[in-house]
Amino acid sequence: QVQPVESGGGSVQAGGSLRLSCVAKGYFYNGACMGWFRQAHGKEREGVAAIDRDGEADYIGSVKGRFTISQDNTKNILYLQMNNLKPEDSAMYLCAASTRPLDLASTLIWVRRAFWGPGTQVQVDG
Repeated sequence: QVQPVESGGGSVQAGGSLRLSCVAKGYFYNGACMGWFRQAHGKEREGVAAIDRDGEADYIGSVKGRFTISQDNTKNILYLQMNNLKPEDSAMYLCAASTRPLDLASTLIWVRRAFWGPGTQVQVDG
């Protein structure tokens, strides 16, 4: 059973940085992808960044140039480096692991088909 577990969230001032990590226990990377999603209170879940087995990454427009997704395939660890954080980045950040390639924008498909962690809270104060 795949059990992603996130860590690294916290509270920072605007302009600060955080690095999120996700250990996907029991996950065997094979023609699949992993992604970071976020959900703010009262808002829909949105895909932030995703990466495939070849390291090809995709980002939503609002985080391009500020966030970097990366992975350590040997350890099944996914990272999200977040720089120049803004108050609107505040949300619960969740890691998802998929056994098949998925489009970052297809959040509902990720919800149905991927394995999800419990999330880590990020608070950015302005």
